[in-house]
Amino acid sequence: MFQNAICITNKRFEATSPINVFHREAEPYQNPHPAEYENRHILFRRAFSLDTVPTKAVLSVSADDYYKLYVNGTFVTQGPAPGYPFHYYYNDIDVTPYLRPGKNVIAVHTYYQGLYNRVWVSADLRQMMVCSLVCDGKEVLVSDTAWKCAEHSGYTGARKFGYDTQFAEDFDSRAPEVGFEMPDYDDSAWESAVPKQNTDYNFFLQPTEQLDIYDIAPASLVRTTAPDGCVYIDGDIGFECIGMLTLKAKGLAGTKINIRCGEELNADGTVRHEMRCNCVYEEFWTLSGGEDTLVPYDYRGMRYFRLRLPAGCTVNDADIRMRVRHYPYREAVSCPADDETLRAVWKLCADTIKYSVQEVYMDCPTREKGQYLGDGTVSSAAHLLLTGDGAMMKKALWEYARSTFITDGIMTVAPCAFMQEIADYSMQYPHQLLWYYRHTGDRETLEALAPYCEAAVAHFRRFDRGDGLLECVDTWNLIDWPENLRDNYDFPAKKPIGPGAHNVLNAFWYGMLTDMDDIRTLLGEKTDKGYAERVARAFTAEFYDPEQHLFTDAKTTKHTASHSNFLALYVGLDRYAPCDIRADIVKLVKERGFCMGVYMSYFMLAALKKAGYEADAIEMLKSPDAWCNMLSEGATTLFEAWGKEQKWNTSLCHPWAAAPILILADKQ
Repeated sequence: MFQNAICITNKRFEATSPINVFHREAEPYQNPHPAEYENRHILFRRAFSLDTVPTKAVLSVSADDYYKLYVNGTFVTQGPAPGYPFHYYYNDIDVTPYLRPGKNVIAVHTYYQGLYNRVWVSADLRQMMVCSLVCDGKEVLVSDTAWKCAEHSGYTGARKFGYDTQFAEDFDSRAPEVGFEMPDYDDSAWESAVPKQNTDYNFFLQPTEQLDIYDIAPASLVRTTAPDGCVYIDGDIGFECIGMLTLKAKGLAGTKINIRCGEELNADGTVRHEMRCNCVYEEFWTLSGGEDTLVPYDYRGMRYFRLRLPAGCTVNDADIRMRVRHYPYREAVSCPADDETLRAVWKLCADTIKYSVQEVYMDCPTREKGQYLGDGTVSSAAHLLLTGDGAMMKKALWEYARSTFITDGIMTVAPCAFMQEIADYSMQYPHQLLWYYRHTGDRETLEALAPYCEAAVAHFRRFDRGDGLLECVDTWNLIDWPENLRDNYDFPAKKPIGPGAHNVLNAFWYGMLTDMDDIRTLLGEKTDKGYAERVARAFTAEFYDPEQHLFTDAKTTKHTASHSNFLALYVGLDRYAPCDIRADIVKLVKERGFCMGVYMSYFMLAALKKAGYEADAIEMLKSPDAWCNMLSEGATTLFEAWGKEQKWNTSLCHPWAAAPILILADKQ
């Protein structure tokens, strides 16, 4: 790995000490990260000679926050997946095809974002690159002070997208660093790299594959010329995908091309770059006077774009491409239904999983770009079912487990710098581990992660009010999202939550306990079924209404939200009612329809399926109010809500809505 290599950086970051960004969400915290360290593109180059091309050459490489690797001017790959410093990923890359006898050049474009968000563990002043090249078993090159480095001055944007997710990439092709990756680039004016002081990394080989990265042509391009001579190019990729728009252009030095991208169109047919998800995808590219190429560094979720070319500027249609990126996707199953509508819904879900899974399970590729635990109950399971590949889900389960150095209750989004906790999500961790085991048979992982489940159960048990029910749990009680899709749930879900027990959280709590007992049984350990049963009986005493034959939202109300009943049915709490109420719950659920958010719809449909109403669940997949409504609004990937206008900041690529894959394909 990195036996003789050292972490290198430039003089700006040489002596910075790591900032501790980790804390409980409710703890007061203000990140002290200096603004002058944000948005730094740091380049590294090293020339070396080979007598002959080796039979096998492997470059072990990592960077903080990220790298893009070039060998002899050719782009090879990028990474690593985000990780905590104590478990930081590196990649082993076969670079044999890119080497040649004589002079070779390795160039690495690293990026330190410096923002406190869900994307990376950044805003912590950790910046470095480390690598080791082994040719036919012999280490021939390592990262050290012989490398040259420079900051790329071409990235001039300072505007931030979304929830401080990324910076706009206004790019100036006149920057002297343009072409740094080419073998004949003159780096004599660059400074020497320096050892990064105060490093605290423990490196581990990334257990998942490198991203697939490839170019596709837009489905359509339309040119119009304005009276002032400006040319507008309006493009449609043909579907929502993840990546970046690449271009070649010619124009006078200093000419600026305006680039707008988005997920949908305005009423006048132009791209809606001021997106409903709170990202403003507008950037400017300054030309050098020769033939220039633009390849943005960071990615976007998009379908449409508009280019504004000033008079005298030229761009050929053949030089406009979408560089798509996603985790390797090899679909192992197809839609088991013959129904045309179900097949359309299946494709919508499968395409979303394909394009949205990056180095992590993405909640959305625009606004947050984070790996949310609760979303994974649907998205990670759908991905495993579709591909048969459990590596990404296993990696995610371990990343949530590693977040327990912050709290035994498990962080909601990991691994990243942004601290967020949602009790409803954390309680699903044993469920996800159990689901992973049942679909992979990976007992080693089950055994290794079971203690983290036990610790999480113990964490929440601290809020037992005395009869087994929980109240005043000190994190967000989500119930459902957005708030207007809680079916008028009659309990104030404030942050922090107030006194009193409420239904949904305690249904998840009971589900967590029974999942934990199932894990203990599989491992041959003593169960705690008595406690789980105690919780169930307290739940019935608190929430069951004998007049309605349904569960109420809280003891203080007669309101029976759909959530309070389908979730109870899903985890099996209906068995503790004094009479069989499955039919009453099913009747309520079918009458209310999709009054819940897309995330909670999985539990509703799965509850029907578990209760013996699978045909009803499948029929509901064709409801005009749900996935079919997305299709009617032009969706090519899943929305965050049932319709674009149902939420004030709707993402139009959100895999937590992939429940139909699980309902149709999961036979366990």
